[in-house]
Amino acid sequence: MAEKFITLETTVVPLPVENVDTDQIIPARFLRATTREGFGCNLFRDWRYDKNNQPVASFVLNNPSYSGKALIGGKNFGSGSSREHAAWAIFDYGFRAVVSSFFADIFKNNSLNNGLLPVQVSPAFLAKIFAETEKNPQSKIRIDLENQEITLLATGEKERFDINFYKKTCLINGYDDIDYLLSIKDEIEEYESFNHE
Repeated sequence: MAEKFITLETTVVPLPVENVDTDQIIPARFLRATTREGFGCNLFRDWRYDKNNQPVASFVLNNPSYSGKALIGGKNFGSGSSREHAAWAIFDYGFRAVVSSFFADIFKNNSLNNGLLPVQVSPAFLAKIFAETEKNPQSKIRIDLENQEITLLATGEKERFDINFYKKTCLINGYDDIDYLLSIKDEIEEYESFNHE
């Protein structure tokens, strides 16, 4: 069983860059491992560190003003190749949600399968989050998965977001696909016995 996701209230890390692809999220040279752990240290590796392995001060993950469990990305986040490691790296770093105005489908599905909630908002709402966070890095958002709402706490503005019902059920309960099947074991057995009578 994974960590349950019901409500997340957190400061955010803003990355106002469009078309962030999976190779930027986790460069291909770090894909040798087959378990999900340990990818967070190489999240955005080529943006976080220079060629001498020194932190790039201007990159947001190296800026101590910003922290939190939600990554706010620009439009078309997670494009490119279908590597599941991109979701692993973001989750392993400590993020529990990514907010953008558009996600690549494969990245979105990989995130949902790995306990990371992709929250798709309107371009206008995304711009408000970026503006508020730039004004005050301690600004928070609240993501209410049960009611499918994201709120910018500084202003009270909120917006609904869509999510597949099955994936929502899994996230709220901390289920992976096997856990979900086990949770409805009685119903499956009842269905099977009914159809074999």
